[in-house]
Amino acid sequence: MNLPLLGVLLAGGENRRYGSHKALARVGGRSILDRGLASLAGVTERIGIVANDPAPYGPAGRPVRPDLRPGTGVLGGLLTAVEWAGDEGCEAAVVLACDMPFVPGGLLRRLAEEADPATVSVPASPGPRGLEPLCGVYGTRTAAAIAAALDRGDRAVISFFDAVEVRILALDEVHRFGAPERMFWNVNRPEDRATAEAWAVPPAAGDPTDSQREDEDA
Repeated sequence: MNLPLLGVLLAGGENRRYGSHKALARVGGRSILDRGLASLAGVTERIGIVANDPAPYGPAGRPVRPDLRPGTGVLGGLLTAVEWAGDEGCEAAVVLACDMPFVPGGLLRRLAEEADPATVSVPASPGPRGLEPLCGVYGTRTAAAIAAALDRGDRAVISFFDAVEVRILALDEVHRFGAPERMFWNVNRPEDRATAEAWAVPPAAGDPTDSQREDEDA
């Protein structure tokens, strides 16, 4: 379906394990934040960031919104993203965690093809859940199920999946966009960033770095 979409980067965590704002850490010459925003920009021009501390993300030039329900973890951030999409007149939110530097825009575009106001579209993953919920498309009509899960104190990110239709992109199709183990790699600790750096492809010659972009925008 061709629906109006809001791209949302989830950056509301407390970064305890990383020790600083991990979205601002650099991988392959670019911040993880910049990488995520670039992937979302391949799907929609309308992009925002969910973060309880907006100051570090101001230079990104995107609107920042705090959690609607502070202290409710990733699921609270997801609810904020979906409600924000509705506020903007969109019918779904394309959601990406701020700590996954290798999710390609092509995968997000493929998931967006499955977008529906009442459904969730996520890629299959070889991980323990069998899917990756923080790289997905969430219809605005799933907000009630997310809120209900929070109301009953269940903060697991997939706690509401049994109350909505979930469309899972098959693993063989996910592989068309890259190795899932790399695409869904989480930078939670400094050593995770070191692994990501070893995998990263540096910016092509002539592609401005983040600092150069900021200088150009000044």
